[in-house]
Amino acid sequence: MNTEVRVEQVEVLTEVDAAKYIGMSRSFLNADRSNGHRKKRTKGPAFLKLGRCVRYRKDDLDEWLKINRVAR
Repeated sequence: MNTEVRVEQVEVLTEVDAAKYIGMSRSFLNADRSNGHRKKRTKGPAFLKLGRCVRYRKDDLDEWLKINRVAR
């Protein structure tokens, strides 16, 4: 059985898939949600809380990547 997720076909991603998509660790996303934003730390992307499930909208992840882009 193929468990590969095709990101271009999915609008809402799990924490694992969202971390892969933005190139950050799952622990980064978890710490941001649990601890809130802390000074001198990159603020994490917006997320959805559906009961105990956490999901990330692909559009929110794209926006987060755009906001955190550094052009030199």
